Order: sequence, then C-alpha cells, then structure tokens
Amino acid sequence: MSGPGSTDYVSRWQARYDTRRGRSASRSRRLLSLPLFMLAAWGVEVAFGWPAWLYARIRHPVVWMGALIDLCDRSLNRTDWAHGARYALGAVSTLIIIVALTGLAWGLTRLLAGIWWGIIIEITFAASLIASRSLYGHVANVARPLSHDDLSGARRAVSMIVGRDPNQLDAPAIARASLESLAENMSDGVIAPLFWGACLGLPGLVAYKAVNTLDSMVGHRSDTYEAFGGFAARLDDIANLVPARLTAMLIAVASLRLQSFSVALRDARAHRSPNAGWPESAMAGALNVRLSGPRIYSGQVHPEPWLNADGKDPDADSIWAGLVLYRRALILGALILVAIGWAVMS
Repeated sequence: MSGPGSTDYVSRWQARYDTRRGRSASRSRRLLSLPLFMLAAWGVEVAFGWPAWLYARIRHPVVWMGALIDLCDRSLNRTDWAHGARYALGAVSTLIIIVALTGLAWGLTRLLAGIWWGIIIEITFAASLIASRSLYGHVANVARPLSHDDLSGARRAVSMIVGRDPNQLDAPAIARASLESLAENMSDGVIAPLFWGACLGLPGLVAYKAVNTLDSMVGHRSDTYEAFGGFAARLDDIANLVPARLTAMLIAVASLRLQSFSVALRDARAHRSPNAGWPESAMAGALNVRLSGPRIYSGQVHPEPWLNADGKDPDADSIWAGLVLYRRALILGALILVAIGWAVMS
C-alpha cells in the first residue's frame, strides 16, 4: 500500500532507526576508546607514580582493598572450621569484595560522566592501579648494590619484592629472584591491568586488582589459606590467563631472539604456576639465563624445575639487561594500545 500516510510512517521509522543506530555507534565509540583511556592513565603512572605526599595523606587504593580483605580474613577465616566451610566462606567473601569494589568503580564512572573534569579523576584513579614505574625502581634497587658486590644491600632490596628468605640467597640467586619478579610482575602489575582496563574500563581494572590483591593476601598454599583463599587463587589464575601469555609475547618480540619464544613454549608449563611460567621463561630465553629452580621458603627447600636449564647463572648485568628488555617490551605494548585505539576511533 502506498500514499502519504505510508510515506510518513516509513520516514518516522527511518528517523527512529537512525537515532538508535547513532546512539549505538556512540556507545561503541566510547567503549572502544578504552585503550586510549588506559594509555593516558599509564602515561600518568610512568610520569608521576603515586606520590609519597599523597600516600601519606590517603594511602593507596590497593591499601584500601587490602584493609577490606584483611577484615574478612580476620572475621571469617577460622582454622578450626571444616575445610568445606572455610572454602565456601572464602568464595562468598571473595565475590562480595569483587562485586562491591567493581560496583563502586562503575558508580564513580557514572557519577563523573557528565562532568568535564571527570575524565581526569578517572585517569588518575586508573593510574594508581598500574605499577610499571614502581616495579622498575624496585628491581633497579637490587641491581645497584649487586653491581658493587654489596650482598647485604642487595638482600635488603630483594626482600621488598620476593617472599623467600634473603639471607639464604647468594649473588646468582638474588639476580634470579629479581628477574623472576620483574617478569611475573610485569604481567600481574602492568600488562594485566592494562588489558582488563582496555577491555572493560575502570570497573574491569578495579575488578582485576581486587582479584589480584585477594590472591596476594589469601591465595597461599598454606594451612591457613589453602581453603579460605582457594577460590580467589583460582580466579586469579583465570584473570591472568591471557595477560601472562601476552607478556611473554611482548618480551619475546622485544628481545628479537627466537630462543625466547622456544624456551617459553618448552618450559612455561613446567612452572608451578599456570601463568607465571610464561613471562619468566620468555625472560630466561631472551637473556640466556636460567631462572626458577630450587628455592627456600620458611626454611624448607622447594625443588622447582629450571627454566632454560642450559642458560648461565644471572648476575647484576643480567638484571640491567632485563630492565632494558622490560622497557622495550612496554614500549611495544604502548604502541599496540595506540594502534588499537587509533583504529577503533577512526
């Protein structure tokens, strides 16, 4: 049927369709601009970190998360309760913490959406949840005294980034611990936050940091936490599944050494962690050093397998080389974020 009435109907329908399509495209552009949002946050973190004066006044968002986790731990993790009950309580606590913190982040983004300076607040908050600058500083603090054969100074510095007894570490073990921490925390503290923030924005970034902080505090294989933190540990494994492999790829590509790829593909699965072995083995292959291996925790020797067993023992020069590779890999990651952000905004 044709006529003026049908023409008006079609026109009105087309106008509504165009409006809906425009709104959908606008939402898509906002969603797909998240890589550039995270790149801006990362730039702030690299330039300024989290200033000491600000920490002295309000502490740090991860400290806030830790206080909430500690409250749940002290209130609900009773070692005299049955394993199943403790696991269930830990799982429920984990989910409540993640949902609550993610909800707060979502609410913050909604609250700031109509304010012109709101994006500055979001970028600043997101920057606090990335750790590339502090990681470089901590590892460099180990390399400096080790370069001058100051074992006591190197042990003090390495105790800030690893859980093993520093007094049991000789120079090669100190260098190994530093490089392992550099590789693993490049994934957990830099690439994973960027990945989840680029995919899901500030709420996704906060959700990841909540999971990762839960794992670092209660996800231990010990009598105290194996049950209560078991669920959090599994969530952390899942959350880092893709970022850990992306980190290994960035390290291998930045090194320009096929050995980095081959060692990662061969040795990563031998690591006790389903994720940490990927960046650590890529780093081992890139520098041609051997990492992991037996180590001492709480006075007990843990017979971990070697990564790149035929490599040399690392030294202070290996740490400096690892830091150079770390910077190259992060520059490559930044270029990828730029490319993705540019592509989806054009």
